[in-house]
Amino acid sequence: MSRDWSTVLREHQQVATALAAAGETLDRIVAALAQCLRSGRRVYTFGNGGSAADAQHIACELLGRFKRERQALPVIALTTDSSTLTAIANDLGYEVVFARQLAGLVQPGDVVWAISTSGNSPNVLAALRVAAERGAVIVGFTGQTGGQMAPLCTHVFHAPHTSSDRIQEAHALAYHYICECVEAALA
Repeated sequence: MSRDWSTVLREHQQVATALAAAGETLDRIVAALAQCLRSGRRVYTFGNGGSAADAQHIACELLGRFKRERQALPVIALTTDSSTLTAIANDLGYEVVFARQLAGLVQPGDVVWAISTSGNSPNVLAALRVAAERGAVIVGFTGQTGGQMAPLCTHVFHAPHTSSDRIQEAHALAYHYICECVEAALA
């Protein structure tokens, strides 16, 4: 039997309340993104499943617009090109689907923004290793424990929960805040 609405809502509210402690981390991420974009560098976002959808959401908010009229920002979701994704997965293996793209695209000073609720997705970890080798600033969005991903990141936001639905809700609130602040910083 599923839980009732009041239980789910109470759990969500507890996670949202716990996010009050994340302000400094989020502001460091804003500063890293703003510096990258001011320097003419690019931001690459990626993740699997719901995290892929979040990566695409972040890219569209920053490439398009969030709340302000402004210049387009060079933010690219590595999850959107089905031909590239399927070719790499078929020819080289799904574990390198993001790493291969970064190997061809990322430059020193770019920001690589990885999203993994567990922090243990093998293809995300492989991509972070490539990003580090190429001198990228690495932003990680993950769950409470951070998994293997956390130590690979320059900046890591931990959603204070272990369930992917609550983690993704916290991620959305945090990345909307980041998008708003980056827009304001670059307006």
